[in-house]
Amino acid sequence: MAEPLSSNAVLYAILSLNSEISLQKEYIDSPELAGEEKENEQGILDDLEQALMEFIDLYKSYCKTDKTLPPIEELLNSEL
Repeated sequence: MAEPLSSNAVLYAILSLNSEISLQKEYIDSPELAGEEKENEQGILDDLEQALMEFIDLYKSYCKTDKTLPPIEELLNSEL
């Protein structure tokens, strides 16, 4: 049976995903991509955003029990 994720692991996952989403958006907006390749990259972005939302939900549950964790807004506004 797998161990539950620690709040630090979830925090780092959120920061990493948030950063990766920003990079992916920039890449999709670049003139290098067209057609099917752009659609594929958009699918990857959608998956990253879904993963981020799932980690955010998990983090919010950790925040309810651990009041020392920074607010989610602070995490989402920070950069790696």
